[in-house]
Amino acid sequence: MMDVALIADRNQSQLVLIDMQTKLTSVMPSEVSAVVKNIATLLQSVTLLEIPFLHTEQYPKGLGPTVPELAQHLNGKKPVEKTAFSCCGEPTFSRQLSRDHSQVILAGMEAHICILQTAFDLLAQGKTVFVVEDAVISRNPENKLNALNRMRQAGVIITNTESLVFEWLAVAQGDAFKTISQLIR
Repeated sequence: MMDVALIADRNQSQLVLIDMQTKLTSVMPSEVSAVVKNIATLLQSVTLLEIPFLHTEQYPKGLGPTVPELAQHLNGKKPVEKTAFSCCGEPTFSRQLSRDHSQVILAGMEAHICILQTAFDLLAQGKTVFVVEDAVISRNPENKLNALNRMRQAGVIITNTESLVFEWLAVAQGDAFKTISQLIR
């Protein structure tokens, strides 16, 4: 029997979108458009399923705001502004992170810097951490691969967008299932 903690539970999950900003995305490899699409799917899914989420911006004065393709799905939420690479290094982030949700799902960039450091800090806090492999990116694909391997070895659950949203749904029925099924096509 599989450990329940290995499956994302929408009642225990919270999504953290890290630093998907205009100036950063402009220097990413071509797969950034697929990453943005997957993150948009995650944001729409958390809204439908009423899963809490936060988003951060690293030094927005210099790196710009969250990309418009994602900003439209943030429901007017203000970003947590940070200069620390780990989101946990920003007190506002720690205050806004839900204590009632033991699973933290990470998406955004860069995988080998902010995602990795945040994942390790959340593990140290006792959270179950998921990183959505097709919703994270680094300028250098080898750095992303290295980061995913390091996180996996440390106990982070590496997943993908489609697996995650279907774990949240749990059953193939209802309006949320119909809508999310359309999003992943």
